[in-house]
Amino acid sequence: MSLAAGTKLGPYEIESPVGAGGMGEVYRARDTRLDRLVAIKVLPAKLSSDPTLRQRLDREARAASKLSHPNICTLHDIGHLDGIDFLVMEFVEGETLEQRLFRGALPPDQTVRIAAQLAGALARAHRQGITHRDLKPANIMLAKTGAKLMDFGLAKQSVPVSQPVAPTDPTVQQSKLTGEGKIVGTFQYMAPEQLEGKEADARTDIFALGEVIYEMATGKPAFNGKSRASLIASILVSEPPPISQVQPLAPPALERIVKKCMAKDPDDRWQSASDLASELEWIAEGGSSVLAPAPATVHKRRVRRVWGLVTAVAVVVVAMAALYVAYAPKAPSPIQAYIPPPENTSFVFIGDGAGPLVLSPDGKTLAFVAATSSGAPMLYVRPLDSLQARALAGTEHAWAPFWSPDGRMLGFFADGKLKTIDIAVGGPVSVCDAPNSRGGSWASDGTIIFAPDFRTPIYRVPASGGAPVQVTQMDEAKHTSHRWPFFLPDGKHFLYLAINHQAPQNNGIYFASVDGKENHFLLHAVANAQYASGFLLYLRNGQLQAQHFQPTKGVLSGEPQQVAAGVTEDGSTQRGIFTVSQNGILAYSGGATSQAQLAWYDRSGKQLALIGDKFPGLFGDQGEVSLSPKGDRAAFSIQGSVPDIWVTDIADGVSSRLTFGPTANNHPVWSPDGKWIAYDSMTKNGTVVNRRPSDGGAEEQVLSDPKGDVNLDDWSEDGKYLLYDQDGTWALPLGGDHKPFQITTPNDADINYPQLSPDSRWMLYQSNESGRLEVYVVPFGGGRGKWQISNSGGIWPRWRRDGREIFFSTLDGVLTSVPVTDAGGQLQVGAARPLFRLPASAYDIAPDGQKFLLNVVGDQNTKPITLVTNWTAEMKK
Repeated sequence: MSLAAGTKLGPYEIESPVGAGGMGEVYRARDTRLDRLVAIKVLPAKLSSDPTLRQRLDREARAASKLSHPNICTLHDIGHLDGIDFLVMEFVEGETLEQRLFRGALPPDQTVRIAAQLAGALARAHRQGITHRDLKPANIMLAKTGAKLMDFGLAKQSVPVSQPVAPTDPTVQQSKLTGEGKIVGTFQYMAPEQLEGKEADARTDIFALGEVIYEMATGKPAFNGKSRASLIASILVSEPPPISQVQPLAPPALERIVKKCMAKDPDDRWQSASDLASELEWIAEGGSSVLAPAPATVHKRRVRRVWGLVTAVAVVVVAMAALYVAYAPKAPSPIQAYIPPPENTSFVFIGDGAGPLVLSPDGKTLAFVAATSSGAPMLYVRPLDSLQARALAGTEHAWAPFWSPDGRMLGFFADGKLKTIDIAVGGPVSVCDAPNSRGGSWASDGTIIFAPDFRTPIYRVPASGGAPVQVTQMDEAKHTSHRWPFFLPDGKHFLYLAINHQAPQNNGIYFASVDGKENHFLLHAVANAQYASGFLLYLRNGQLQAQHFQPTKGVLSGEPQQVAAGVTEDGSTQRGIFTVSQNGILAYSGGATSQAQLAWYDRSGKQLALIGDKFPGLFGDQGEVSLSPKGDRAAFSIQGSVPDIWVTDIADGVSSRLTFGPTANNHPVWSPDGKWIAYDSMTKNGTVVNRRPSDGGAEEQVLSDPKGDVNLDDWSEDGKYLLYDQDGTWALPLGGDHKPFQITTPNDADINYPQLSPDSRWMLYQSNESGRLEVYVVPFGGGRGKWQISNSGGIWPRWRRDGREIFFSTLDGVLTSVPVTDAGGQLQVGAARPLFRLPASAYDIAPDGQKFLLNVVGDQNTKPITLVTNWTAEMKK
């Protein structure tokens, strides 16, 4: 079927054809609602005629539409109109990899870069249970921003996977067809298990990616055949010529990677695209030399003399090596074991209140947080020579534990405090305030370093108590949080993770000294790092890596080496769930990156219903979940390559993406009529405030000039003002000259989360002006008076929609209600009433005030902890 220019498929107007293939025809089109270019793929009639295939198409298209990755072509929509089935995709300017390969092989550096991007895209899809099944050069676009993988999750729809022979899928150029009878298209990139009629999984995609990488590096297909039968035999039995034989300048490590990708047995391949992506990124960063020394010309007699000397020396060396091997003590091989959670509990490793496992420095005891289905999370300790773990009384709602150097005590956070406990005696002792900490570490001189909140530098405090002293200086133009400090053996230096909530490309591990005199960057990372046994350990794409490290100088050397794959990463707090001792013991939790989901809770804390699908990397900041005025939709921010805004329909749980990068988009707020969503966007010149129609509408509208670190918080009920915090509270008028004016000044205090009452007469906010975070109300737009709403610490305040109630969280996470009344310009504040402990920091209130929508972390890990002894035995010296 050919569509003429001007043809309309719903809101999409065809402009021109782009190409065609076995899966249909592709057109350039315009989305008239959003005024943007899109690509329309009109599917063959055979898909529409089979109800089963069409139903599967709808289901998998819905799944594929939720993929958010810079190297995946976004699927916007799927439609059925007048007998025409079509897909609406992101329009990508560029050429296909197939078209590029007409001109021959790609340069080695370009090959590795594109391969890493494709592996990263596959890793994201596989984590969401989506297998591509049709990876080939014709389905890869080369754009200015990088490679884009297309047709995700749809190729299988044309023919059931159980058929041992798939049809060809030629493109317009017929690039693979060089003579009558030669096989073309999809068939060329099938894995052996597909040809044998077995089920495809993630490793099938890895085989196809290996073929694509091979073809990029050499300019030639990995497998050839003059007939279908001979091509099948080649894929099932033959090995392609070595890449180095065709392309001598290819990195040596690429040969090994591709060979492992194309192993005939799926069990012999890379088992995850994440691991593959990590290896390719390592090569791209210079981890594999591409050059060899040039041969020198010497006199033949000299050569013979030199070789005679070399031979003599070699004999001696071999003899000495044989003696050493025979008599030297053997290092024990690593041993792997598993530790289950205590009976009737599950580990709490993910989320703001999580207690990731931590080994004592001597490797004799493991500490972690676990919870029963009805009880509060508590600290547990388990000696490794025992089969039982025991709970530590008084540690309810503990999170982020860390050991004292002698292994007798634990530090942890609970009830808005940094606390310590003697594991033999019990009885927690408060050290200082830490309302929403991001980790601590304990030195042998009794100093504790810690991050007191999720947007603070690192502080130090004596373990016996006292006033915290700031250690690191945070450049807020670059970072918004320093977290997860880790003392190095000398007790004078430490590691920490620096992150930027809006610009994750700035995230990295730093080396610093407690006296503040040293501080330098080590490496880019998205989670914390630890040190043990001469190695720095950190996560990259779910792979735990180790690299030689000098702990007194803060210098890395050598190449990263894989220690373990599939290690859990808590995306909400940027922490890897692993721990190492100083005697060669490693423990970690295996699993995917954390996920979160929206859920309704009643005023007693009972979960009423889960909404929509789970998302990886759903943000946890308060303000990141925002209900529409009618309570029928929710807006929230999801961490992809950068954060973006999504909207979920509460009734049917269907989610759609509102923003599409390329900058970080956060903190959505609704207009009073529900027609707009405003949000802040990080640009290279600072943060701007934008708005976009809540149904996806036209291009975003810029409402403010670039500024520093801005967090958007509220939209006034009269529609006239947007509120944001940046060194105090500011109001942005939406009329007139749009010139912001300041409402509150910092006065050396942090002021966050301003919220206007429904009648815009009062402004609610949190501030640490008293030395502790509390919730306050002041008049908005003139007037005197100030009322303190919380008395024992308060954060994340919100108004009820009728203005009669204020909600906030205590420092230990209890959602609290306070009735308020406007009595002729004076605010009457009632008694605070605790409701329930929040399972997450992000929440909003239903219009009737009887339900709460929360961003809750997905199922906690009930899988056993993996324990490895002598993990350094297989590390390269």
